[in-house]
Amino acid sequence: MIVPMKLMEKAAEAIRKAEALLIGAGAGMGVDSGLPDFRGDRGFWRAYPPYEKLGLSFVEMANPDWFARDPQLGWGFYGHRVHMYRTVRPHRGFDILKKWGARMPLGFFVFTSNVDGHFQKAGFDPDRIVEVHGSIDWLQCMDRCGMGIFELDPANPRPVEVDERTMRAAGRLPSCPGCGALARPNILMFGDWGWDESRTARQQRRLNDWLKEIRNARLVAVECGAGEAVPTVRHFCEAAASRGTLIRINPLAPSVPAGHIGIPAGALQTLQALDALIGENPKRPETDNGFDCF
Repeated sequence: MIVPMKLMEKAAEAIRKAEALLIGAGAGMGVDSGLPDFRGDRGFWRAYPPYEKLGLSFVEMANPDWFARDPQLGWGFYGHRVHMYRTVRPHRGFDILKKWGARMPLGFFVFTSNVDGHFQKAGFDPDRIVEVHGSIDWLQCMDRCGMGIFELDPANPRPVEVDERTMRAAGRLPSCPGCGALARPNILMFGDWGWDESRTARQQRRLNDWLKEIRNARLVAVECGAGEAVPTVRHFCEAAASRGTLIRINPLAPSVPAGHIGIPAGALQTLQALDALIGENPKRPETDNGFDCF
């Protein structure tokens, strides 16, 4: 899809004039890093063919019941994702957003529904990140022994061995260091009444305090790849930018409230094009990159 250059220039100007930056990110942000798109059963099954044979969808697999009923199957799914997230490198767009945030007089914050830890991996300050659905790098005890939230072997890229033919975990499963019971990811899953939200709540309080501090500032919210199926990030960015400017980057769902900016393109492509316009010597993107330069 061709994006009008006037729209891009308007977005670049909003970022250039802003005093504070809110970065919103959904699953589409990771697609340009090479992470799979789980949108719809077909997208999920393309990434994980064994689940098609089992007739299990993403919603069915992203369910805490597996850790009680069949922990090898539950940890097969999440263990494979841990390895994938830890070995995939965040794309260049993360560096661009970090650079913009560093330039803001009143700073920045990240609000993401992604559980992959890629903002931390890209060098963002962990104290400036809200992982609203939790993180795959952190665990909680299934027996709720009071241990709290603990980290999953940060030095090991493959802390859970998985048989990719069956997508079942093999060998020892993650356990609670306090009581030895089975551990599960500290991720908000579907139908999840047992999620320990304390880590995310602390992150959210820091973000709320920052938003209060900058309530009279020129805020720009740059939202990348946040879909409508689970619209947590979209709703938060819209509310936060109600007195500022929302720039929504999404090739499939770019619609925005009146007065804001929706760009129907991918995250990396758009961030690179905007960065070229914002730079010290602004230049227009090349004409073959999907943007209307005329």
